[in-house]
Amino acid sequence: MGEPHRVGIVGLGVISGAYLSTLADHPDLRITAVADLDPARAAAAAARIPGAEAVTVDRLLGGADVDTVLNLTVPAAHAEVALAAIAAGKHVYAEKPLAVTFADGRSIVDAAAAAGLRLGCAPDTVLGTGTQTARAAIDAGLIGRPVAASAVMVTPGHERWHPNPDFYYLPGGGPLLDMGPYYVTSLVHLLGPVRAVTGAASRLRPERVIGSGPRAGERIPVEVASHVTGVLEHSGGALTTITTSFDSVATTAAPIEVHGETGTLRVPDPNQFDGETRLFALGGTGWQPLDPSAGYVGAGRGIGLVDQITAEGRASGALALHVLEIMTALLDSAAQGRRIALTTTAVRPSPVPLTAPAP
Repeated sequence: MGEPHRVGIVGLGVISGAYLSTLADHPDLRITAVADLDPARAAAAAARIPGAEAVTVDRLLGGADVDTVLNLTVPAAHAEVALAAIAAGKHVYAEKPLAVTFADGRSIVDAAAAAGLRLGCAPDTVLGTGTQTARAAIDAGLIGRPVAASAVMVTPGHERWHPNPDFYYLPGGGPLLDMGPYYVTSLVHLLGPVRAVTGAASRLRPERVIGSGPRAGERIPVEVASHVTGVLEHSGGALTTITTSFDSVATTAAPIEVHGETGTLRVPDPNQFDGETRLFALGGTGWQPLDPSAGYVGAGRGIGLVDQITAEGRASGALALHVLEIMTALLDSAAQGRRIALTTTAVRPSPVPLTAPAP
């Protein structure tokens, strides 16, 4: 057994707690350094992690005690931190989206490839038993040839619960770039890459009101589309309709449904690792639950980084770039009023066998 892989974390906001729950005691890695623009927040995180040191970002990137940088900064900082880490010779795993713009995402992927470094990116929820069981059902032919899919994510907006929701409504945010990665990544796992998109978008109101925390009642600007819908043309021929919204209250629609010639699958929430997959077979009388048959069991956020370190890196930078282009092309299509053919593709990641959690 070799030494644990050394990880440094940049950005210690709300999402970092979920990552630390998975990574702090994992036997295959060790968190050696943490950094944040707020030194007090970094110090508080380091105090909870045995052996971790609170440092500056420059010190973390330049430190010999870090093999991989886990980039949990806000989306607008993803490219800057990732490129600096790669320039310092570090592998990178980033929170989604890979970058705010497709051009920045491409520059990250190209830099990592040129340096011979591994690049990964969330979401890794699709590596859990939920999406992976649905994928196994499709691959086993339980719905026949896939024809179409629908993906629906609606919420009245994150400002209702997040104490600092500004970045959700600035470039790099919005319902598509924030929540879309879960759905689009799952769709690529299920149906393969996308060759072209057509989109439409709207913005309900120009500002939002923070609903919780010390800034409750403060108004923040909305600079991005808050409702985005469109059609994805998968390379295999299936068509997906997708809706992501920060303007709606609720829905009875399944997060994802996949329709085939001989059956339909209801796929669980791709923002979660598990959940029940249901099959309605042609000629059947109702929805039948499928036992989990694939995926990381009981996984949490950060399993994609573990997979990058210990397996093949299914949450890869190449996949994240393709997902980013799908989303930015949908927004471009909405703005330009035309169908857009994509310039990237992605190899459908290999399936995850049913895998018990690490001891």
